Amino acid sequence: MKQTKTDPRILRTRKLIMDAFIELSNKKEFKDITIKDITTEAMINRATFYYHFKDIYDLLDKVLSEVLLVNLSIQDYEKSKLTEEALISTFIAITNFQVSLSNRCHRGYEDTIARIIRDQLEVIYFKLLVKQHPSDNEEALKHMSTMLSWGIYGLSVEWRRNSSTKRPEEYIKSAIPFIMSGIDSDTKY
Repeated sequence: MKQTKTDPRILRTRKLIMDAFIELSNKKEFKDITIKDITTEAMINRATFYYHFKDIYDLLDKVLSEVLLVNLSIQDYEKSKLTEEALISTFIAITNFQVSLSNRCHRGYEDTIARIIRDQLEVIYFKLLVKQHPSDNEEALKHMSTMLSWGIYGLSVEWRRNSSTKRPEEYIKSAIPFIMSGIDSDTKY
């Protein structure tokens, strides 16, 4: 089956729109950014914007997902297992991501940000768990990846609320032995 290549002009325009949005988010809160602001900043028309994105919320979702994937350095996890180092580095990446967003996004969008983070972590953790336990029940591994993604995200929220004076890697260290004992378990379900 022949794979079709995306036209580079489409990719450039999409990146231009996303970059314009990021630039605007440095100046304004998300709730104050309009499609007109984005099209003016990107020097495109409204039809071009709507060719690439359904609405501003779709744009927010795609931008946050891509920025998070860059922060997580997804390629670093493609060949590894779910180790202490992988958990610590994903925790650091999402705490850095949250800190970078804290001044940009209005509080009303925390649910969107939380969903994006948890979804991305769940995909990463599931891939790593399948590599680590290839013969195990995939449904159980899916449940474990969901639990890990919500737990790591929740811990990052607690870090942001209570202990931002402590470095993220120090904050998560006390939980690592308990997490790893569940991951390394040979129990079959």
